Amino acid sequence: MKLPVFLDPLRHQTYRRLWSATMMSNLGTLVQTVGAGWLMATLTTSPAMVSLVQASNSLPIMAFSLIAGALADNYNRRRILIFAQMAMVLASTALAVTAWTGGLTPWMLLGFTFLVGCGSALYNPTWQASMGDIVPRANLHAAVGLNSLSFNMMRSVGPALGGMIVAIAGPAVAFVLNALLTLPLIRALIVWRPDYPRADLPPEHVGSAIGAGLRYVMMSPALLRVMLRGAIFGTAAVITLALLPLVARDMLQGTAQTYGILLGVFGLGAIGGGIANTQLARRLQNESVVRLGFAGYALALLGLGFSGSLIVACLSLLLAGASWVLALALFNVTVQLSTPRWVVGRALSFYQTATFGGMALGSWLWGALAEAQGLPTAFALAAALLGLGGVLGLWLPLPAFPADELGPLGRFRAPEPMIDLKPRSGPIMIMIDHNIAHKDTELFLKLMRERRRIRLRDGARHWTLMRDIERTEIWIESYHVPTWIDYLRHNARRTLADAENSNQLKSLHRSTEGEQRVHRLIERQTVPLTDDMPPRSDGPIGM
Repeated sequence: MKLPVFLDPLRHQTYRRLWSATMMSNLGTLVQTVGAGWLMATLTTSPAMVSLVQASNSLPIMAFSLIAGALADNYNRRRILIFAQMAMVLASTALAVTAWTGGLTPWMLLGFTFLVGCGSALYNPTWQASMGDIVPRANLHAAVGLNSLSFNMMRSVGPALGGMIVAIAGPAVAFVLNALLTLPLIRALIVWRPDYPRADLPPEHVGSAIGAGLRYVMMSPALLRVMLRGAIFGTAAVITLALLPLVARDMLQGTAQTYGILLGVFGLGAIGGGIANTQLARRLQNESVVRLGFAGYALALLGLGFSGSLIVACLSLLLAGASWVLALALFNVTVQLSTPRWVVGRALSFYQTATFGGMALGSWLWGALAEAQGLPTAFALAAALLGLGGVLGLWLPLPAFPADELGPLGRFRAPEPMIDLKPRSGPIMIMIDHNIAHKDTELFLKLMRERRRIRLRDGARHWTLMRDIERTEIWIESYHVPTWIDYLRHNARRTLADAENSNQLKSLHRSTEGEQRVHRLIERQTVPLTDDMPPRSDGPIGM
């Protein structure tokens, strides 16, 4: 029996096992979300405090995702995932015990949800970056869609179940259930044995790894567009999750069960969006799908904010859930397919920082606005922001998925230094000679503009292009890297997609000596008193 295209990743046993365990964990997360949101609504009447429950979950993702992404790209991802899940189990258990004893205050509740959010901040970019370790590139889009589908399938039942549990047994039981439902995922992660490629270079320090990720993102226009649009969408769309307890309580005169039902309907809409997402992506351009997400969500917010009818609220939430998945799943896939494996965790962490940072800002903003001006005004302004985000696509459209292969190029062979270099020796200056016929100058300059972007993206500093004022066919490309190990990393980051640029530049080079001359120099800005970089004892004398 042939599976639908969006189910193709389930053919892989590892993905299937982790996906099903993740579904159970998602159920627990959503039950706890209902418990925390409704408990805050009973502890305080302040809309701002209620909205801060969502902000306390989103803020750690904004604050710590960059560190998580750097760790995910440099260390064993499986171990990071296990640690993050165990940390969240401990935080949920402590929250349950405190709630059970009756000692929970609004600020303590925010503190515990913040700790759970810290675990999510560590887990999310690592889990998303692991998709490429679990399924082939051809199934990556469908795998991301199924991850979203898994969460939203549970969103369709989890909140209603959470509302029932809170109404019957109290929030503490909801928190305990979350901890228990996380255990199957921890077991599945322990059983998983990924075949990670052997690392030829030592891990980067966290600070320099974050810097390398930032350089890559800043020199990648496609990623910058995704992050800007994601931040706008997250800021506006989060109003639904942040203020839905108040919609249920104040606009619909409902209970915890009403809140759970509303979240469940949102999840049903998201399931529909997840199923349609792969098919729409095949038939429409990415920007068209994203605009549908922005427009659909804006319309849903208007329906939700200006109607006191449960039926209208449910219809609006169906549309909101579908639009949520259409936009966010496509943003996520675009980041993954536009980024090589060496930096995918960091790229995802920057994307999540932008999106969840917008959510944290929006949770506070819409809560404060609702408290000052009322729920309808807050929903109307959020809808307007989504409209602006959709129109922005006219100038900054979401790029198509790149057809280029982003695997390592693998051409670089580290030279054998004739001086005793250590990994931290530096700074290193590289100079590359180009002999270019005058008739090829325009093409050469065009290629060098792309070469500059690639160099800076992969870690080069102070890139320059010089021309000999006497022999005008001679051009010299130069750049710096801080240390020798940074130079090795810089070259290891070259991808198959970069090969065309290198090949064209080499074809323009004229030389009777064959290959281009590459000068690798260790720099000293002052003259040392002694030779602090003597030739190796086994190297040629005088070199």
